[in-house]
Order: sequence, then structure tokens, then C-alpha cells
Amino acid sequence: MRRAREGLLASGYRFLVADDHPLFRGALKGALSGLDDACKILEAGDFEGAKALLDDNIDLVLLDLTMPGVSGLSGLVALRGMNAAVPIVVVSAHDDPETIRRALELGASGFISKSSGMDEIRTAVRTILDGGIYTPADIDLGAEADPEIADLISRLQTLTPQQTRVLSMLAEGLLNKQIAYELNVSEATIKAHVSAVLQKLNVDSRTQAVIRLSRIGADTIATES
Repeated sequence: MRRAREGLLASGYRFLVADDHPLFRGALKGALSGLDDACKILEAGDFEGAKALLDDNIDLVLLDLTMPGVSGLSGLVALRGMNAAVPIVVVSAHDDPETIRRALELGASGFISKSSGMDEIRTAVRTILDGGIYTPADIDLGAEADPEIADLISRLQTLTPQQTRVLSMLAEGLLNKQIAYELNVSEATIKAHVSAVLQKLNVDSRTQAVIRLSRIGADTIATES
């Protein structure tokens, strides 16, 4: 069932493929085109490009975990903060249970391994567009073995989308006044958001908050895959 949205009409689905490898973007485009001849596929080869293209008209984001400008699940967190209504499916070669489970806990609508064939990719996308959650078949996600990561994820889940976005912008090194300008709010509002973020993450400073967020960066991707 198509996700109803004013203005979609006959233009088809709008997908955003964010991956720094042109050949793999091409493979994903081929899979997506087979779903809907009228679909529009936007491409981003780096994280800044993905952020620039993300808007309410996107039906689904297909996000690689590692590309210029971001590494690991922090990219997922940042995009979810920018627009929590747009579903995101992580597409990665790092398809171990830990990475898949953490992606889902941080708000991904599914996970597609880069080793998947065209049919599996289309099945995954159809499942998510229909409102479901997709994970590779026959995989036991288990439970989080790292208590620090488990605590961090549970704390990140308590952040509002705006607080999540502010945290991601702190990680980019932006000052309060710069964040206020980007989000078109007062600096006092940003100060309040920062205070809430620090409290929810149980840290005392912006630097500590950024360090905590970095724990779900590349170091949360298992190296065994």
C-alpha cells in the first residue's frame, strides 16, 4: 500500500540513495527502478549531500554506514534527528547481528546487507514502504553485550528529534549561535536543548556528550564481518 501523501500523485516514490560507491548506488537504483517505473531516485555520495537532499517528499532513505562526512551509526542518528518521519533503511556490508540490532534500536526501519540480491532488496523496500520492519532472514539479533552501549542507546532513545539534531550539530563542532541560526530559533532555545541533552546523556559538558555519541560511530561496527 502506497504511503498516502498530498502531492505524490503519479510521480511515483521518491528514494534517496546515500552511498559513496557509484557502482553500488547504480545497483540500488536498478533494484528500486524495478519496483516503480515512475519512481524518482536521488543520489548522494557523501553525508553532507544526503542531509541536503533529505526532506518530507522522500519516501525512503537507503543509507550506507560509512561515507565521507560520517562513520557508523551516528549518521543514522543525525538523519533521524533531521526528519523522524522519513523511514531509513541501513544498507551495509557490516551485517553482523550487533550492527543490525543497534541500527534498529536507533530508529532504522530495516537493514539490507550489501551482499543481498536484487529480489531481496526489493522485498525489503516493499516491506518498509508498507510500514513494516525488514531484517535479513534467519539471523538472531540477540541482546546487547556491551552495557555502556546499551545504556547509551537507551539514553539516545529519550531525546526528542530536535534534541537529537542539536546533539549531531554539536558533534559537527557548531557553536550555540550557529545552531540557532541553522535551526532558525533563538540561542536561548538552543541552550535549553543542550542542557536537556546533557542531562539525558548523564554528562557534564558538550565535549563529553560528543564523546558519548562517538561511541556509536565506527567503533560500534563489528570488524568480523
